Amino acid sequence: MIQAARSELIGPPVLETERLILRAPQASDWPFWRDFMASDRSQYAGGPLDEPKAWRAFGHMIGLWVLRGFGNFVFCEKGSDTALGMTGPHHQIDWPERELGWTLWSTAAEGKGFAFEAACAARAYAFDVLGWETAVSYIAPENARSIALAKRLGAFADAAALTPNGKACLVFRHPLPANTRGDGLGHAHRTPLSTERRPE
Repeated sequence: MIQAARSELIGPPVLETERLILRAPQASDWPFWRDFMASDRSQYAGGPLDEPKAWRAFGHMIGLWVLRGFGNFVFCEKGSDTALGMTGPHHQIDWPERELGWTLWSTAAEGKGFAFEAACAARAYAFDVLGWETAVSYIAPENARSIALAKRLGAFADAAALTPNGKACLVFRHPLPANTRGDGLGHAHRTPLSTERRPE
C-alpha cells in the first residue's frame, strides 16, 4: 500500500519502481514528446502532429496536474532524465470514465517491459492514493501492442462501457487491486513502489 495520502503531497508525486522513476512532465521532456508526436508511433495518441499542435498537446498534459490534481507521469530509467514514455491517470472533461493510458516514445525503449512496469506503478497510485475504484483504457482495435499490454495488466474487454464521444474503440477495464494477478513481479501490480518521494 502506498502510504502517502493525497492531501499530504506537496506538488505532483514522484514514484519509484525497480528500474524507473515516474514524475510529472517537465520542460526538458518537450523535445522527446515533440519527436514522438511527429512520428507514426503517435498515431494512437492523436498524432502525428506538427510542432505547434504538439506544443499545445504538451501544455495540456502538464495542465492536467493543475486542473485535475492528477495526470500522466513521464517515466525514465533510474540515473537518467531521458523521457522514455508516459503513463498515468487521465480524464478529459467529456470522457465517460477515468482512464489509465500509456505511450512509449522511442523504439529503443521497446521490448524491455518499461511500459508494463510504469503502468503498474501508475495504476497502483490511482487506486491506492487517489482512491479510484475502477479505471479503463481506451484502445484502438488495431493497436495490438496496447491491447497486449492491457491484457498483461489483467484488464478485460468491457463491451458495455461507453466510449469517448461514441468513438470506435475497445474499452479495457482494470481490476481492483485485490483482484489483480501477479505477472512475475510478485505484488508489483498492487504495490510496485519501493518509495514515494516528494519533489524537492
